[in-house]
Amino acid sequence: MPHSLDPSRKKHALSFEQLFKPGKEAMVGMSPLESQCNRPLKMSFEDHLRALVFFHLEEHKSAQHLLQVLEEDDFARNEIAPKEGIKKSSFSEATNSRGLEQFMYVFKNLQARATKVLPNRHPDLGNLVGIDGSLIDATFSMYWADYRKGAKKAKVHVGFDLNRSIPRKIFLTDGKGAERPFVSQILSPGETGVMDRGYQCHKKFDLWQEDNTLFMCRIKAKTRKKVIKVNQIDPNSIVFYDAIVLLGTAGINQTEKPVRLVGYEVDGVKYWIATNRLDLSAEQIAAAYKLRWDIENFFAWWKSHLKVYHLIARSEHGLMVQILAGLITYLLLAIYCYEQHNEKVSIKRVRQLRIKIQNELRNSYCNTDSLQNFKEQNDLYSYAKT
Repeated sequence: MPHSLDPSRKKHALSFEQLFKPGKEAMVGMSPLESQCNRPLKMSFEDHLRALVFFHLEEHKSAQHLLQVLEEDDFARNEIAPKEGIKKSSFSEATNSRGLEQFMYVFKNLQARATKVLPNRHPDLGNLVGIDGSLIDATFSMYWADYRKGAKKAKVHVGFDLNRSIPRKIFLTDGKGAERPFVSQILSPGETGVMDRGYQCHKKFDLWQEDNTLFMCRIKAKTRKKVIKVNQIDPNSIVFYDAIVLLGTAGINQTEKPVRLVGYEVDGVKYWIATNRLDLSAEQIAAAYKLRWDIENFFAWWKSHLKVYHLIARSEHGLMVQILAGLITYLLLAIYCYEQHNEKVSIKRVRQLRIKIQNELRNSYCNTDSLQNFKEQNDLYSYAKT
């Protein structure tokens, strides 16, 4: 069923509505959110999503901070909060116990839209997906977030579209959750997973090749290699090694299937990349692996500027809702920055958007006050004439 913005809402901040519009359209066909008891919902899914997008956009630091703003800030109260306002208990219930299906639906639809809208900047390299995990500091009350004695952490496992610089898949585990099993869940046929040394596993290399899973994985420099075939390299290239090899020690951990190994050097650092991509040149393999840093930059930017890891939930369900809302916010910003400025997401453009929203709000209230003053003066003039 279609889900539209409440027509009774005042449209003071047109820029926020412009930012949020793809999110609204991503709700079409979504299963409606229903109350799990006899009481009506205090916060609709759309209200919840708008509040969390606003939370990340404005860099709020806690749920209490957000709720205070929703109550006291003119823009947030009129444009973001439910008509009757929202209490802490109702917001906590909404975040920790419902809406996960709807948030995932919107994220998937929005990701598909962003894939169509944003340019493919590296078509010659194929569909590249950076794969990595990121730890989230948890509280001791988050018993499910097992990590080690004296510390609780959760971990997000992300697939990142390196061609368009946007997230595409997300999984959540406790802090000790293994990363390698998620490779097959993140990748679709024809996509190439690009991974750091933490994903090096010779058994996995064999299994991925059996499953026709494409990969590029940095390996440790000291890894043993048995050369089967040496490929010619350009002496003027950053590439110093290109060969078909078996990795590991025979009888212990050696790969059963040969892989291609490309070595290149940048700023005095040597990189060894194991891959089953035989269709690319060694220089293209090097260029593709360099793009893997985009997922590192994404995590750093996401944490720093959208405050995604400032906890507003303690349950696994609630944290997943929060993470999905952060991903949705990033996708909305990616679409907005490209359509408005033909650029990637940047803090400069995000700050401009924040200021623009506040300026629109001020102008709207100034115009409203001026109109009210004019009406009052006109009424007094009419009264005086009578």
